Amino acid sequence: MEKILRAAIERGASDLHIKAGDVFRARINGELVPMTKQLLTPEQTREVAMRLIPNERDRNNIDRITDYDCAWGVPGLGRFRVNILRQRGSFMIVLRIIPVEIPNFEQLGLPGQLGEIAELPRGLILVTGVTGSGKTTTQAAIIGHINQTFRKHIITLENPIEYLHRDINCSITQREIGSDTSSFQTGLRAALREDPDVILIGEMRDTETMDTAIKATETGHLVISTLHTPDAATTISRMISVFPPEEQEMLRVRLAEALASVVSQRLLPRLDGQGRILACELLRKTGAIRDCILDPQRIDEIRYLMEEGKNYGMQTFDQHLRDLVQAELVDYEVAKQAATNPTDFELKMKTLGEDQLIEGMM
Repeated sequence: MEKILRAAIERGASDLHIKAGDVFRARINGELVPMTKQLLTPEQTREVAMRLIPNERDRNNIDRITDYDCAWGVPGLGRFRVNILRQRGSFMIVLRIIPVEIPNFEQLGLPGQLGEIAELPRGLILVTGVTGSGKTTTQAAIIGHINQTFRKHIITLENPIEYLHRDINCSITQREIGSDTSSFQTGLRAALREDPDVILIGEMRDTETMDTAIKATETGHLVISTLHTPDAATTISRMISVFPPEEQEMLRVRLAEALASVVSQRLLPRLDGQGRILACELLRKTGAIRDCILDPQRIDEIRYLMEEGKNYGMQTFDQHLRDLVQAELVDYEVAKQAATNPTDFELKMKTLGEDQLIEGMM
């Protein structure tokens, strides 16, 4: 299996799928590619699952497992996020490949302004996007930047722990849900008593975690977390809508004060076929953004304010997609399909092309 993993990593894979009755498959450039020819038996898949489960208690109960998350590492090869599940009565395993080195913003293609945001003393930074869009890696880059820049105490709550952070200038306490603390809520409440400067929450899954995260910013902490939302405006609406109607007005006030930034991202195939590239939307809280959060009738104005907010380092997906097409990094049709507003994207690309043609003629 380690030979297959090494081959997958060398080909730039992001995930590996291991399933009874199928071959090993790796996700390379967004597509599942067969890595072997021999079909796995249920017994072989179970044996692989046994090897990946880190503790003896869970291994002894393997036949009761239906869904299981953990992390697994091989010296000299790397670390992997592991999900073990049941399908048709037998096991399937999905491994997410985690790079050993913590990437920086430039390597990931993230806006340089994210460094300024990571250096804020307090506030809520949300990294959003669909599954597999690189949210965990962006979080790791933010923590890495803080670790290189400040002398602070950083507490992370993760399920499971993926990137391993070394103490460079900061002291980093990494806690895994299930083994180091019972839940995100319990770990987050405890973190407030553990003298943190920065708290990373792997994912905000419920109103209690969201409420405590906002409280943490109100008491002077920088909080970094993720949500499965497609863009910045939707992120704000989603956070408010999950609370009971009678609490939403007060939540708007609290969120308007707490929110520092929303980083939304999507991964697209590169034009040259060499992997994928990040398309990113960045919102930073300004006075106008704050007013839009407070007024439910003005949420739709957020995207326009982001388009006009280049001086603050803001950008929408569609603006970044236009830049990627112009730089010949992403195919036009791929960018159009990924755009938040494909019709508007097409119109602005045509206008941009006509402007450049006129400039060329002059």
